[in-house]
Amino acid sequence: MARLHNFSAGPAALPEEVLRQAQEELLDWRGSGCSVMEMSHRGKEFMAILAEAEADLRALMGIPAQYKVLFLQGGATQQFAQIPLNLLAGRSADYIVTGSWSEKAFKEAQKIAPSLAQGSSVRLAATTKASHYTRLPVAEEIKLDPFAAYLHVCTNETIHGVEIPAERIADTGVPLVADMSSHILSRPVNVEKFGLIYAGAQKNIGPSGLTLVIIHQDLLGMAPLCAPTLLDYAVQAENGSMLNTPPTFGIYMAGLVFQWLQKEGGLAGIEAVNREKAALIYAAIDDSQGFYTNPVDPDCRSRMNIPFVLARPELDAEFLAEAKTAGLLGLKGHKSVGGMRASIYNAVPLFSVRVLADFMNDFARRKG
Repeated sequence: MARLHNFSAGPAALPEEVLRQAQEELLDWRGSGCSVMEMSHRGKEFMAILAEAEADLRALMGIPAQYKVLFLQGGATQQFAQIPLNLLAGRSADYIVTGSWSEKAFKEAQKIAPSLAQGSSVRLAATTKASHYTRLPVAEEIKLDPFAAYLHVCTNETIHGVEIPAERIADTGVPLVADMSSHILSRPVNVEKFGLIYAGAQKNIGPSGLTLVIIHQDLLGMAPLCAPTLLDYAVQAENGSMLNTPPTFGIYMAGLVFQWLQKEGGLAGIEAVNREKAALIYAAIDDSQGFYTNPVDPDCRSRMNIPFVLARPELDAEFLAEAKTAGLLGLKGHKSVGGMRASIYNAVPLFSVRVLADFMNDFARRKG
């Protein structure tokens, strides 16, 4: 059966080259006589897989030695609670809310803060909810606490398609915590601008079940004594992400993706391709004479997640049915916003994006 064009928001497409390598090694990883899924997580074979994955990620992202790389579980959603649990320590934290995921992070932190040391709280530093999360806040809308324990942002909102350009990530004087789940590894990033970066794997890293956390060593050791051991970043760092059985197959797959990215020219190389892919879809939208529209301000349009609506919503079902017949999968928009969404992560080939753009142009000509 031929593989189709996968635009799912997550779990999402993986590089075909990676899938084929995993298929070849599934029953016998490099002469070990067993699958990665079957081997001991403390055996020399898996320890080598873990060490290589971390080394390749550090090389890709330019992660300095003073940052710890943690391979955890629970998804980005668990981090919504784990971050304030570890970092508040009797202080306040600021949250900038630009979409559904940063809103969820803020609300979860609000639940956690009262159970922590006296003085622990979270503040809404800015929100664009009144604009239906179609833009970033302007400077005068952002009210920051210069003494905050940290500032939390979501650098790419998967549902609403709002991305913070790299040049707009400024030093505010407090540790910057970023949810990068849906665009990590899609462009170069200056890790030293951040105190903590986290991401669920199922969009640009690997299969679901693995969560990546990159944390500056100065932010370790602040969790309260009552914190569950598994949720203490310091303990996880001390144990090399091996406090309990880690998501071994997810780590293995992530390692293969890191190697694939290196062959693609690293993050600079993949960013060039991602720019070209996004330009194709935005051109199909913007040149459709209103048949398609994208509600996001052009200066913060996501390269990874492109939501769009048809001028005639009664055509939605027909669009999706024809798209499926054409081998284009995963285009239905999130239920909270409706319409369509094309998620064009690293592993979605340029060829697939060209097929989608051609389909969109043809559908608009026929139905417009």
